[in-house]
Amino acid sequence: MKKLVSLAFLSLLLLALAGCGTANNSGQSAAPSDNNNNAAAPADNQASGSQNLLEQIKAAGKINIGTEGTYAPFTFHDQSGKLTGYDVDVVTEAAKRIGVEPVFMETQWDAMFAGLDSKRFDVIANQVGIRPDRQEKYDFSNPYTVSSAVLAVHKDNNTVKDFADIKGLKAGQTLTSNLTDIARKYGAEIVGVEGFNQAVDLLASKRVDVTINDGLSVLDLLHQKPDTPIKIVAKAPDAAQNAFVFRKGNQELVDAFNKALDEMRADGTLLKISQKWFGADVTQ
Repeated sequence: MKKLVSLAFLSLLLLALAGCGTANNSGQSAAPSDNNNNAAAPADNQASGSQNLLEQIKAAGKINIGTEGTYAPFTFHDQSGKLTGYDVDVVTEAAKRIGVEPVFMETQWDAMFAGLDSKRFDVIANQVGIRPDRQEKYDFSNPYTVSSAVLAVHKDNNTVKDFADIKGLKAGQTLTSNLTDIARKYGAEIVGVEGFNQAVDLLASKRVDVTINDGLSVLDLLHQKPDTPIKIVAKAPDAAQNAFVFRKGNQELVDAFNKALDEMRADGTLLKISQKWFGADVTQ
């Protein structure tokens, strides 16, 4: 009886040891698998991170461009529904020189930078002004548009030649605009308007004497409607520079755009695009 018990106990002991050996073998075989997985992760990261954004864009053959599509004459849809405009032409030519196809992704202005932050876009082309607060977070290309506030009068007006001449005169201005601050600074009597078009209408009909407005807007109006009886007599010394916008850390892409813009400026392409849309050079 004791012998049977001893044999039974020995059998149980052997089974237990076999079970422990299996568990240990499983653990040992699993460990290399875990190590292999851990080793693979850096390799994947390295593979995805081995190319900078410019190289990724060139490999894909396209660049995603954030723009409004509702801001004439810079980015808007013509009567046929085609996206067009000054900014569209400039960035399309730049993309061509970089060797990629432009893919335009339209969004509202308020969502423009969020789209860039989330990597939905690679670049923004939408007359974005270069400002210190924006430069803290984003990189900018060299400017491709320069815009100043201008003083416009009726074509018959030969007495107003500079901002100092508008003291006491009626200026058609939107009440909250920084352009209105300029008119107040020089002592003009402010006549409130709803927007640029109303200011021009009042000026053309001589119901106001002057308006201070964005130079590009006035140039576009005179280009589209050359018979409008207004003229520019002075330009503010402080000019706003507008450029393409990129996420920080993609200097290769910024450099590629700057190279393309430099070439376009040197061979006259940038001036040609400017004259097409404004009948003037707005690039410097």
